[in-house]
Amino acid sequence: MDPTPLWYRRHHPVALVLAPLGWLYCAVARVRRYGYRHGWFAVRRLPVPVVVVGNLTVGGTGKTPLTLKLAELAIERGWRPAILMRGYGARSPAWPRVVAAGDDPALVGDEPLLIARRGLCPVVVGPDRVADGALAIERLGCDLLLCDDGLQHYRLGRDLEIAVVDGERGLGNGRCLPAGPLREPRGRLKSVDLAIRNGGDAAGHRFALTPGAAYRLSDPGAHRPLSTWRGQRVTAVAGIGNPGRFFAMLRGCGILVDERPYPDHHPFAASEAADWPAGPVLMTEKDAVKCAAFAGVDHWVCPVQAHPDPAFVTAVFARLGSAPGATPPTDQPRANN
Repeated sequence: MDPTPLWYRRHHPVALVLAPLGWLYCAVARVRRYGYRHGWFAVRRLPVPVVVVGNLTVGGTGKTPLTLKLAELAIERGWRPAILMRGYGARSPAWPRVVAAGDDPALVGDEPLLIARRGLCPVVVGPDRVADGALAIERLGCDLLLCDDGLQHYRLGRDLEIAVVDGERGLGNGRCLPAGPLREPRGRLKSVDLAIRNGGDAAGHRFALTPGAAYRLSDPGAHRPLSTWRGQRVTAVAGIGNPGRFFAMLRGCGILVDERPYPDHHPFAASEAADWPAGPVLMTEKDAVKCAAFAGVDHWVCPVQAHPDPAFVTAVFARLGSAPGATPPTDQPRANN
């Protein structure tokens, strides 16, 4: 069942029925955070800056492209970052694990593999962000840790919390799971260091996702601009948190889209690909890592890049200090204090 209509309509009758469970979920989340802030549970701090890029809602908000952009900007400034991730559904026999470009997505997760194949910086996956970060520092020599997701993983101390908000859908109906999409009460947004919206026209920091040239899944060296398919009908495949955003992006390029939405992190099979219509199939990078084994000659991948506003970038690196090894400013409260 797709919960989107339930979570993004203010007065959906099912949401009202589930509201008491949402209140309980919110209460537990508040108590848990209070416990970490007041020493009931141990918080571990690592000897390098830690940046958490997370969200309050379930589902895609663009965290991964933004994290990749921050890694790129950090490298330009002389940092040696690593990206830490949980690896949704990953079944590696040992944790933590450094992700290699040739890994099986079933073992490391689709998003970590996507990032590793970009070749930008090391990617470490595992359920314990503290262990992940320690490996990145001690074995890989990294001096900056970027956590893709993990806003609620309070055991890892952080120097900067960034909350990503869907600029179109916002916080949905404002209710906690299962009555709404929130992982924590909406007031949590006020306590993060920086909030940024993916699209929309609200005030504050924003970023946009822009598509690059598509590449053939079976031959990544073959590229085509999306304008190649302007005015043509294609099959668009998306197993991400918000498939509608991907379909809208393609339509914005003048492409006629036959939508094939799937659940987030969907484990694609060759039998499903065999049922796609003949002709071009455009998919996200996240889906492509799970379809490479049975890619057809007309299966194309559409990468995207995040472009945050300059004021946001300035704020991030002002918080981290002007250079690698600099001590983050002490005049701003840390997220776990």
